[in-house]
Amino acid sequence: MEVMQEAKRVFNVQIESLRETMDSIDENFTRLVELIQNSQGRVIITGMGKAGHVGRKVAATMSSLGTVTYFLHPAEGLHGDLGGIKKNDVVIAFSKSGESEEVLGLIPSIKTIGAKLVSVTCRETSTLSQSADTKIHLRITEEASNHKLAPTTSTTAMIVFGDALAVALEKLNDFQPEDFAVFHPNGSLGKKLLLKVESLMATGTDNPIVYETTTLKDTIVVMSSKGLGGVNVISEDGILLGLVTDGDLRRVIENASGMNIFQLTAKDIMTKTPTTINKDVKAVDALLIMESREKPLSILPVVNDENRSVGMLRVHDIIRAGIV
Repeated sequence: MEVMQEAKRVFNVQIESLRETMDSIDENFTRLVELIQNSQGRVIITGMGKAGHVGRKVAATMSSLGTVTYFLHPAEGLHGDLGGIKKNDVVIAFSKSGESEEVLGLIPSIKTIGAKLVSVTCRETSTLSQSADTKIHLRITEEASNHKLAPTTSTTAMIVFGDALAVALEKLNDFQPEDFAVFHPNGSLGKKLLLKVESLMATGTDNPIVYETTTLKDTIVVMSSKGLGGVNVISEDGILLGLVTDGDLRRVIENASGMNIFQLTAKDIMTKTPTTINKDVKAVDALLIMESREKPLSILPVVNDENRSVGMLRVHDIIRAGIV
C-alpha cells in the first residue's frame, strides 16, 4: 500500500462527502436556528459512541460562541440525568443510523417533558428522525475507512454541521470578540481584551516610591530592594511628580566629575512628567504605549484618576502574562 496515496484517498472521500452533505442542507436548518433563537431554554446535545464525541465538541463550540449548550450522555440520561432537561429546552440528538438504542430510549421522556427534539442523522427514514420535531439529514455516500465500517465521513459531516449551526447563531446573536474574551479569559484574545494594568502592576508595598526630598542614597536602596528598574517620585499626598530609572542613576554617576552625588535628592535627577498609564487601562494598550516610543519603555508608572501613584508596570510582566 502506498501510504501517501491512501491518505490522499481519505481526504478526497471526506471532501466529496462534505460537498454532498452541504447540498443536503435544506430549510430544516433554518427551522432549527429559529427554534433555538425563539427558545426560552437551553440547547442539550446527546449522542452515543463517536456521535457522542462529536456532540461534546459541538456543545463546547456553541457555548464558546454564546449559545448556552450542554452535553447529555444518553446512558447517564437513562439513569437519572434526564432530570436536567426542561420543557423549554431544545434537545439535539446526533446518531449516524438514527437507531442507537440508548438515544432512542430518551425519546419517551423527552416527549413527556415537552422539550423539542431535533435529530441529526445520516438516514432520513430512521426511527430517531421519525420521532423528531425537526430532522436534519446529512447525506453521505460512504465512510472513508477501507471496509466502510468506522465512522469517518459521517462524523466529519456532523462536526461541520455543528460548526455551521454555532456560527450561524453567533452571527444572529451579534456575538463580538469582547463576548468571546469573557468566555476565554485565559486565551490570548481574552487576555488582550480583558486583562487590565491593575492586574499586572506592582502595587502596595511592592510599589517603589520615594519623595522628592529623598536622598540619592536612599533612592538607590529603594530601587534595589524592589528590583523593578525604577522608582516613582511622589509628593506628600501621593501625587506622582516624576520617575527615576536605573538609566538616570547611571547618567548621574557618569557625569559626577568629582561631585558628591549623595548630596542629590530624587527631585534633582528624576524625569519630570513621565509617561504614565491609568490602572484601568487594558494591559495590551499599555504595551503599545511602551513599544511605540523611539526608545521603548521598560517600565511605566501607574496612576489613578487623581494622578496618585498606585503602582509600577513592567513590560516583562505583560509579556509573561501571555498577551503577546
